[in-house]
Amino acid sequence: MSSPTESLILARDPDLLRPDPRRVIARLFVPGHELPLAHGQSRLTVVLERILALSPAEAEVTLDAAIASFGHRHADLRGVLAEHFDRVAHRIGAADDLPETTRLLVGSYFTHEYSIEAAALFNPSILAHPDQSGVPAGHTRVLLSLRAVGEGHLSSIEFRTGLVGPDGRLRIDEPPPHVMVGRPQEASFSRHVFHSVLAELGDDGEEAAFVLDGLPDPFTASQLEAAIVTLREHDISGHATDRTIEHLRWIASCNYEVGFGADTALAQRVLVPIAPTECNGIEDARFVRFVDDDATVRYYATYTAYDGRTVTPQLLCTEDFLTFRAAQLTGPAATNKGMALFPRRINGQFVALSRWDRENNSITTSADGHHWEDAFTIQTPRQPWELIQIGNCGSPIETERGWLVLTHGVGSMRSYGIGVMLLDLEDPTKLIGELADPLITPTEAERDGYVPNVVYTCGALAVGDRLVVPYGSADSSVGSAVVDLPALLDQLTSA
Repeated sequence: MSSPTESLILARDPDLLRPDPRRVIARLFVPGHELPLAHGQSRLTVVLERILALSPAEAEVTLDAAIASFGHRHADLRGVLAEHFDRVAHRIGAADDLPETTRLLVGSYFTHEYSIEAAALFNPSILAHPDQSGVPAGHTRVLLSLRAVGEGHLSSIEFRTGLVGPDGRLRIDEPPPHVMVGRPQEASFSRHVFHSVLAELGDDGEEAAFVLDGLPDPFTASQLEAAIVTLREHDISGHATDRTIEHLRWIASCNYEVGFGADTALAQRVLVPIAPTECNGIEDARFVRFVDDDATVRYYATYTAYDGRTVTPQLLCTEDFLTFRAAQLTGPAATNKGMALFPRRINGQFVALSRWDRENNSITTSADGHHWEDAFTIQTPRQPWELIQIGNCGSPIETERGWLVLTHGVGSMRSYGIGVMLLDLEDPTKLIGELADPLITPTEAERDGYVPNVVYTCGALAVGDRLVVPYGSADSSVGSAVVDLPALLDQLTSA
């Protein structure tokens, strides 16, 4: 399955990362999902009654056993158990009077471990780490985002750190033992985003204007709820108002913010599905270091939100990898999988790669980075290895000779390959050149896994005259290739 252009690869490390089922988080567990039992009571109520019927001695022994068995697997298990008790405390009379042992014991029965990468770990993107202090000469500290898949094919976003040496070889640091989930924080919302999403829902009418136009910009969830109460007081349209309120609350739940403590290591942090649009997974984050026209640096990631039926591109933003804000994207070009932002504005506009039509590579622009209108097709499937469909493999990389874009193609037997094209710096709708053959295809050792015959990346990094390409193989594990960047650019511009 080798390709003629693979001679551009200087080194290949096929087995850098494999999934580790020991990386677990403690999640809320509600037995029976509140389905009523034969006698009409809910499972939750019945289980609570059984727990509270334990004697103080039984409660202490049971809690001690749970802490002894699971405490070392989590950074703050007692804190998690206390939080989960608070989530069900409304079902207990006089919950505030319960002793701490009972409260934590209740929390333990409503907690379960979830192995975030039990099934797979793949599809990385890579960035130069914001902190390069103390790095040996000739090396670059990097961070990687990864798609981790656990039980139920539920995808989350993980991180790793590492070093790229003078030869371009990637070495990944051993992560800390405990995994930390981001804590929800009060988000601020944009009126423009709400109006755009409501318009796509066909509900940007008088009721929406009544609520949104009276709010500051940005506004908070509490301010939104207060405006909804006022709308209720002035309600004259009944069902239409109910629908608008439901949409407003749904949009608020899809545009959220989570944060991590400053004492957590980057490789401990994991972003799990929170919004309704992503309840079945957040997939294939394409991170990019974005420098705005005023020199402000932010890190964006476009990712695929999946709710079990629909895939939707959404946007993450962070300045420090401690606080992450998730936002919905709108417009005809912001559909389907695989949007990828350019690392800066072009002619004052945000620019992105889009596969809005599910099979071609296109360019789209936006004034605010959230609403994406028309898309201009720049590449269609033409080579035998990409006739099923093509797409991008991460954000474009700026070089002196053009925007370097990694692509992916799907050919016969649903085999994937990673290709390359070069776009004009000033007008990225102009295709300068492309490789006729894939740059990377699965080796025999990389063919087998969760999804056979796949190599895929969500972003590469130029380090000197080397292109570092971490990639997922067989949707199971992570490898890395080092590419001769000058030779690659020569091939792309020689035609």
